[in-house]
This record gives sequence, structure tokens and C-alpha cells, in this order.
Amino acid sequence: MDTVDATVERLRGQCLSRGASGIQGLARFFRRLDRDRSRSLDARELQQGLAELGLALDMAEAEGVCRRWDRDGSGMLDLEEFLRALRPPMSQAREAVIAAAFSKLDRSGDGVVTVDDLRGVYSCHAHPKVQSGEWTEEEMLRRFLDNFDSSEKDGQVTLAEFQDYYSGVSASMDTDEEFVAMMTSAWRL
Repeated sequence: MDTVDATVERLRGQCLSRGASGIQGLARFFRRLDRDRSRSLDARELQQGLAELGLALDMAEAEGVCRRWDRDGSGMLDLEEFLRALRPPMSQAREAVIAAAFSKLDRSGDGVVTVDDLRGVYSCHAHPKVQSGEWTEEEMLRRFLDNFDSSEKDGQVTLAEFQDYYSGVSASMDTDEEFVAMMTSAWRL
């Protein structure tokens, strides 16, 4: 296991042992590390925060962690990147129900969900903004799809993007049974 992976596991364990349970606890921890209140962490802030937990990294290691976790190329870690890195892995039961929901949405079977796939699977007629005429059905479907799309919002959602979205939801649910029941109900599986 390399330094970054080992650091993630140690940090996750330290946060949990100190009562930083769930996403809100980790978000509080992030805000404590963000000394300059920029809503992002640079390598120095990360290094100093980890040192408080007894996780000593030299600057090169802290920069390596930042590079690994930095998804948008900014050189800094925002809260979403930080939380994504610290999410515990999902169980097979959770991954399976996510894949089943994705398969239901992917009507064309091409491995990508688009607005066309959503038609007939997701009804937006009852949405107040569609009923009022503020949004068209097309706009509503696109906005719904954007929830699962990566930060680049290309109108196509892959299984990996769908899993990434639900890994965030999963992190806030204690049991597999609770998560599977929620997914089964939400997607009528």
C-alpha cells in the first residue's frame, strides 16, 4: 500500500475514532483544517491538520495526497474532493443495487444514460416547474440527469458517475439493508 492509500485509511480511522461520524463530521473536520477559510485545503493545511491527528507527512507526501485527491486540477482540495477521498468503500450489496438502478435507466443498453433513456423511466409531469411551464419536460429531464453527471455536465451519465453519486449517499447510511431498501423503493426495483 502506498503512502497516499495508507494515509487515507489512517485519516478515516482517526476521524471516526474522534467522533467525526458521517459526512457532517468529516465536513467539520475539513473546516477546521481550512485555516485561511478559502473553502479548500492546500498541501500545507492538509499536512498541519494531519499532524494534529498524529499522521506526520513530509511536504512531498502531503503534496502527493493533494495531487491524488484533486479531481479538478486546481492544486487544492475542496470539500467534495476531501469527502470523496475519505468515503469508505461500498459493499457488494450496495454496488449491486446501484448497478441494477443504472441498468433500469440505461434503456438503450449502451452503458450511458442520456435524456432519451430517461423518457419513459422518469416522469416529470407532476413537477411544479413543468406544470407551471417554467421548465419544459426536456429541461427537467436534463436537470435530473445533471444530479448524477460529473462536474463537466455533458448530458451523459456513466455507471462510474452514477456509482460516485450514490457512494456519497451510501456514506450517510449505516446498514446495507437500509441503503438497499432506499434504492429499491426510489428506483422501483
